[in-house]
Amino acid sequence: MSWRFHIDRHILCSSGLRVLPDSAYLAIVNGPDTLLVAGSVGVPDAPGKGVIDWLSLMAPQTRRYGSVCTGAFLLGTAGLLGGRRVATHWQFAPLLAERFPEAMVEGDRVFVRDGALVTSAGSSAAIDLGLSLVEEDLGREVALYVARRLVVFLKRPGDQSQFSVHLAAQTADRSRLYNVQQYILNHPTADLSVDALAKIAAMSRRNFTRVFTQDVGISPSDYVDLTRIDVARYLLEGGRLPIDSIATKAGFASARAMRRAFLAHLGAIPSDYRERFRTSGDGSRPGLSDND
Repeated sequence: MSWRFHIDRHILCSSGLRVLPDSAYLAIVNGPDTLLVAGSVGVPDAPGKGVIDWLSLMAPQTRRYGSVCTGAFLLGTAGLLGGRRVATHWQFAPLLAERFPEAMVEGDRVFVRDGALVTSAGSSAAIDLGLSLVEEDLGREVALYVARRLVVFLKRPGDQSQFSVHLAAQTADRSRLYNVQQYILNHPTADLSVDALAKIAAMSRRNFTRVFTQDVGISPSDYVDLTRIDVARYLLEGGRLPIDSIATKAGFASARAMRRAFLAHLGAIPSDYRERFRTSGDGSRPGLSDND
């Protein structure tokens, strides 16, 4: 296919949007700085040997390359995932692992960086990945400026789960469990022990734990921890409250307990999280510690 064919032909997206490329991929003979393969609705069809051969040849010449969402399937077809850690949309992670068993698929990550390879989950995760690349190239202040311009509330670390506790709250079909979840979200400082929650659900402790874990996908205690972590993250990102005060407002017994929960679920302590992800406008450093 000729270069003219590519630059004169609109690409029709699934949404109906038409895109006119600036140039043909065949016109790029020297490796670009950054090469990202876009995903599609569902698993993309094989684009043909020419594209796959081009990806196989070009990716090693780039400073970094990767994919967004199901674009990872094309990287796999091009033989670029062998022995590498890779992310994709959680819905397609099992299929990616099945098709490319040589890849180490991390289906619950927002994005993954493995050397020159960068891969992300869905569309919103691509924003998180993009912000991390901007920060790498141009610094934290530029990345935060871009995030504000995009009205992105939270710049997530790549190893954060694709799921939030608020999304999990929408998954339970049983009304009693839904009521418990809403109670947890609305009362993070209350007594949220398994016994207390089982009483709200009018179920025995054993049955409540079993049903909750089965329907929601995580245990009641983990759900409570994640809820309180979400509250603490919001407070850490948006202000200057002392760590002890944030722990109290989020429902943790102490700053030390909050620190343990952050390490277990996010792999970072609260003060480090605040330092990296605070979004308040003055850009100053809060200078607070975990008081532990």
